[in-house]
Amino acid sequence: MTARAIVAGVGMVPFTKPGASEPYPAMAAAAVRLALDDARIGYERVEQAYAGYVYGDSTSGQRALYEVGMTGAPIVNVNNNCATGSTALWLARQAVESGAADCVLALGFEQMAPGALGTHFNDRPTPFDRFEAKTDALVGMPEVALALRYFGGAGMAYMRRHGTPIETFAKIRAKASRHAARNPLALLRRELSVDEVLASPALIPGVMTRLMACPPTCGAAAAVIVSPAYAARHGLDARLRILAQSMTTDTPSTFDSDDMMRVVGYDMARAAADRAYERAGLGPGDVDVVELHDCFAHNELISYEALRLCPEGGAQRFVDAGDNTYGGRVVVNPSGGLLSKGHPLGATGLAQCFELTRQLRGAAEARQVDGARIGLQHNLGLGGACVVTIYERAG
Repeated sequence: MTARAIVAGVGMVPFTKPGASEPYPAMAAAAVRLALDDARIGYERVEQAYAGYVYGDSTSGQRALYEVGMTGAPIVNVNNNCATGSTALWLARQAVESGAADCVLALGFEQMAPGALGTHFNDRPTPFDRFEAKTDALVGMPEVALALRYFGGAGMAYMRRHGTPIETFAKIRAKASRHAARNPLALLRRELSVDEVLASPALIPGVMTRLMACPPTCGAAAAVIVSPAYAARHGLDARLRILAQSMTTDTPSTFDSDDMMRVVGYDMARAAADRAYERAGLGPGDVDVVELHDCFAHNELISYEALRLCPEGGAQRFVDAGDNTYGGRVVVNPSGGLLSKGHPLGATGLAQCFELTRQLRGAAEARQVDGARIGLQHNLGLGGACVVTIYERAG
């Protein structure tokens, strides 16, 4: 069996509102330096780097990393929508496990503009044309921003199927705020009540309020991935390894099922999770802590079932019982998740890696999950890609 890759160091800068951040090279360089310091190595040791971002010109990864050093090492730019950061991690892990390199950097950053996400190349087909056509047919509401229609439509589909009330999504958002209150790197740290979430302006009446949507943010995060032999040779911290990782893309069911839950990635997530569990030799009951892609409260609820954290149709009961938080079955998004921490698209997957590394090392301070040994990461990008990663603390 191939020796599993080690997460030797992680770094992350606080996420900020668009317009309030440093330029992307400064944010990215700061995160990289933190990861290198955490690993206790210099940048000259990095043999390859994968730099992820969604909004930026070609070779922005080089521009960012040249702030840290110019060693001639290969730098590969990665763009996989909201799964960009975890895709960079997936590539770094593959490079190490294949033997192509012993020390690889995965970096994600984003300098976002205020307002709703939009396209920049309007003189050619959008990669979302099939998603838009299916959403038009299943949801309608062309006056509503597309991302809201995607995930609000998935939430509506779930509500109709299982009779789940809007209050369940509000409980997920309130939980995120309680977790974020313990995280100094989160953007939104004020605790919210369920009533406050419900009272915020309606984005889709009866389905989604403004506080159920994640804020676009700017930020950066990074991880240093090494081989076990390299860690031993250089005396690096080898406690945390990537036990399994799986990446999936869309299948025909995304569009053929006439189901908005599948349009937004349910089947991708289920397939990625199942493959990761199989490769790890574990099941969902073995997982102690999860960082999942809660771009909307509705996607968090759907993801509980896609990741098999609860049975299909059981998400409301899972939430009502508090099985998604401290004292429950598994702690989901102790960082506050995208809903409270923010969502700088290219950085999100590596910010999830940062949080799980801290948790499994027992270094998450006020938000520490007691006895955490197995962590699961779920990062989703429409268009589409999903990466599920399972981490294990040695010993």
